[in-house]
Amino acid sequence: MRDAALGREFRIPPPPPGAEVPEPLPEPARDEIRLEAVMAALSDPLRIGVVRKLLLEAVDFDHTCTWFGLERPKSSLTHHFRTLREAGLVRQRQYGPSRRNQVRIADLEARFPGLLALIADWTPAA
Repeated sequence: MRDAALGREFRIPPPPPGAEVPEPLPEPARDEIRLEAVMAALSDPLRIGVVRKLLLEAVDFDHTCTWFGLERPKSSLTHHFRTLREAGLVRQRQYGPSRRNQVRIADLEARFPGLLALIADWTPAA
């Protein structure tokens, strides 16, 4: 791993002032996040790409599935984002008809230090 990755700090932009933030959908507690579930979720290139994009390019507090620009059916995206949430990688909140996503940075750094830096340094196979 590159030295630059080791010193990385990832942050989630704060919610807009006065914004009402819904409670997260069901997810594992920090101490219940299992490495094997995280690694299984990250084994799919689409899912690791989603986490990487959130880590490196997030501009809002959380993002809808359409922000990622993925050319997949809605049912497929629902499956991928649910897999990420159930593994403990992302937090999802329901805003009316849409779900918004953010990486659980503090929880993942506490459970698996350095994992997010590895994800940020990942590049898709050509």
